[in-house]
Amino acid sequence: MRLPALTMAAALFTTLAACGGPPPSPQARSQQPGPSTAAASPTGPQPFTLLASGDVLPHTEIIRQAADDAGENGYDFSKMLADIKPVVSAADLAICHMETVYGADGGPFSGWPTFKSPPHLARALKDAGYTSCDTASNHTLDDGPDGIRRTLDAMDAAGLAHTGSARTADEAGAPALLRVHGAVVAQLAYTYGTNDIPLPPGQPWAVNLIDRDRILADARAARSAGADIVVVSMHWGTEWQDEPNDQQLTLTRELTAEQSADAPDIDLILGTHAHIPQAYEKVNGTWTVYGMGDQIAGQMYNYTGAKDPRGNWSSIARFTFSPPAGPGRRWTVTKAEFLPQLMDGPPYRVLNLAAAVRLHPDRADFAQALEHIRTVVLSRGGADAGLTMAPS
Repeated sequence: MRLPALTMAAALFTTLAACGGPPPSPQARSQQPGPSTAAASPTGPQPFTLLASGDVLPHTEIIRQAADDAGENGYDFSKMLADIKPVVSAADLAICHMETVYGADGGPFSGWPTFKSPPHLARALKDAGYTSCDTASNHTLDDGPDGIRRTLDAMDAAGLAHTGSARTADEAGAPALLRVHGAVVAQLAYTYGTNDIPLPPGQPWAVNLIDRDRILADARAARSAGADIVVVSMHWGTEWQDEPNDQQLTLTRELTAEQSADAPDIDLILGTHAHIPQAYEKVNGTWTVYGMGDQIAGQMYNYTGAKDPRGNWSSIARFTFSPPAGPGRRWTVTKAEFLPQLMDGPPYRVLNLAAAVRLHPDRADFAQALEHIRTVVLSRGGADAGLTMAPS
């Protein structure tokens, strides 16, 4: 179902108005930025960093690790994220991708092929420094509407904004709104499909599906309703393929085709799903991350059935946005960076990979992962467009 742009714009206007007016409704409140979102400077808009990372995909062994880390008294995911927390929390705005849905507080929980993750994850992501998580993926309907409701309820309770799936039609018509350093960032999210699980009866809005016309209409509606920056999160691509596929390349060109530096509809595209790192590319003036890879995942096996370490390698994207340079201008990306990341284990821990290579010169696998990530990320001319690997 394509939501009319007017509906989305009205929902956005209502949410923005609630930020400075009377207390928002529960629906509007769920889209408000959490406490970690930086406030505007009294001297006016200021540059800010936007950080994004890849798929959070808790397989069975990851759930077991969280139970072990909690001393079998619940589930503790914070230890997995401890090494990368300084990088995430240092960003002015940090976005994650929650690929799975949550089960009830006491379980049962499950990994592949039908995921139900502990809701404790939401608090761990918030504590690591994330402000918002997109929730549109091929696993969004693994537990039907109940899974979506539990996931978004847990994110609300943790203070995480979210976008991509919805409990109501009105919620589906509103992006996540994130205020940072004088800017309003609208985040939208879409997925290529849902593993052939049909949309719930009477709920065609439960998860946002990729549709070029809808994405453009939503972006324009968000922009016309007051968003300074529009970020689109896309669950797309071919699993285990380093190169972006035809859909990624074509859709990126189409979404950015009629834009200019002064008046883009979409300011940044962030990709997930392929399980492995893919390239960053500046297309028609807009940065696109085709795939960041899995941030949290267990032992990964590719389509040949072979264990594939690339499934635990990923990149963190970090972009510095600067205020408009003059009247009628827009916020622009003035610095583009990536940070290599790796999930080591067991015990399973997400590592800042460049730092890990320095600390463990004996780990040839770390050095191999770092070089692979750097090569793939820069494989479509990112360096020529100004992309650099950030200092760890």
